[in-house]
Amino acid sequence: MPNLKYILRRVAGMDYKQMVEVAKTIHQRTGKNTLGILMDMVRCGFRYQAGYMDYLVFEMYTLNDAQRKTYITRGKNNEYVRRLNPQENWHLVEDKIEFLKRFDGYHGREWLDLRECSREAFQEFCKRHPKFVAKPLSGTCGRGVEFFEVSEDTTIYGLYDMLKAGQQYLVEEYLVQHPDVSRIYPLSVNTLRLVTILSHGQAHLVFSSMRIGNGKQVDNLNSGGMAVIVDMETGKISAPGADKDGKAYYTHPMTGVELVGCQIPYYREAVEMVKKAACSIPELGYLGWDVAITEKGPVLIEANHFPGHDIYQFQVHLGPDKIGLAPRFDAALKG
Repeated sequence: MPNLKYILRRVAGMDYKQMVEVAKTIHQRTGKNTLGILMDMVRCGFRYQAGYMDYLVFEMYTLNDAQRKTYITRGKNNEYVRRLNPQENWHLVEDKIEFLKRFDGYHGREWLDLRECSREAFQEFCKRHPKFVAKPLSGTCGRGVEFFEVSEDTTIYGLYDMLKAGQQYLVEEYLVQHPDVSRIYPLSVNTLRLVTILSHGQAHLVFSSMRIGNGKQVDNLNSGGMAVIVDMETGKISAPGADKDGKAYYTHPMTGVELVGCQIPYYREAVEMVKKAACSIPELGYLGWDVAITEKGPVLIEANHFPGHDIYQFQVHLGPDKIGLAPRFDAALKG
């Protein structure tokens, strides 16, 4: 039964102007009547807790009711989070420093908290790692993340003060990804997104993809990147890339690499790592893990207590039956 409180909140906070623009976009794609599209959007909102962006991204205007009910929509994703991730435990992965401390041994990189270290300690860090990443302590979609490369001419103390003033308190050793991953796109660290559900003490892998950059130094979709599906058995890319607009990429537009069939190194080790990590944090039962692949093996970048559901069901990633992922997630919940 639809979550009435969720629906009422969504109705109250809806950007109706944007909703109409989305309906017009779908009209241009399909030729369907805009008013009819809007009415169907509203119906999907009430019946499947689907926002208008779900309706667009998942191309729900092409689906029948039997297919639509299998989709993890915004409302369904919120329900998974509500059931499995109590808000009082979000800080365990939300605060990047707390995450690094908790998963020491999994993340494979040196880091500093500029709130607690001196200028001299930062200078020594820069000598060891002249290329590094600076981040705010919280946030998503690559916001506030910057890459630095220092030299003998760099004023280290001034850089230290600048980072603190910008609240980029976390500095991390720059990770060099595996050459086979870099070959696909070298300008960003392209990360696996592995989603686990913890049920009855067992971690289940329910989604497996890789985000790949496209023109920028970060790989997430909100910065122009794309997502591919990685087969959970073989560790090979099994479907074309898709960007935030659902556009399909069979080859990477900047490198020309054919995506389908690429083998992700250390994939099985990455899966075992996130399952072990998931079992070590039973306070949160539904997590999206970001994993980088280095020459030495997989390392954890971060975990997300509110995994973005937008990459779950691009049509180019689904089979001809167009069935969504809710049955797989619900089966994992039952153990």
